[in-house]
Amino acid sequence: MARGKIQMKRIENAVHRQVTFCKRRAGLLKKAKELSVLCDADIGIMIFSTHGKLYELATKGTMEGLIERYMKKSGAAETEVGEGNPPPEPRKESLMLKQEIELLQKGLSYMHGGRTATMTLDELDALERHLEIWMCHIRTAKYC
Repeated sequence: MARGKIQMKRIENAVHRQVTFCKRRAGLLKKAKELSVLCDADIGIMIFSTHGKLYELATKGTMEGLIERYMKKSGAAETEVGEGNPPPEPRKESLMLKQEIELLQKGLSYMHGGRTATMTLDELDALERHLEIWMCHIRTAKYC
């Protein structure tokens, strides 16, 4: 006997929702363990229930170790807010963003033939860095 297709929407009945959560959570954790054993992969899963209870699985080592490895591998998290660098204050961040916008607008007017805007060497270097970053983002979006 085949099972019917389940429509992906929130289950309204709280009891049915809790039963489904428990069964699917168990299935997900089982599949993660199987994947880890079969493919020798390090897997970490965190699940928070609607009641705020935490369920976690770290197939090798501890969850903290996996999170630490993740933080080292993804350089984005470290560049934004490092351990020794607290996040910038909102006013300071706002000022930096305004300066960046001003620089980009000046660069755009310069590239479109507005020769009245003169740019210093530092401004041109900063503009070049921004353009390289955006080209990298565009290439990544294009090929992924």
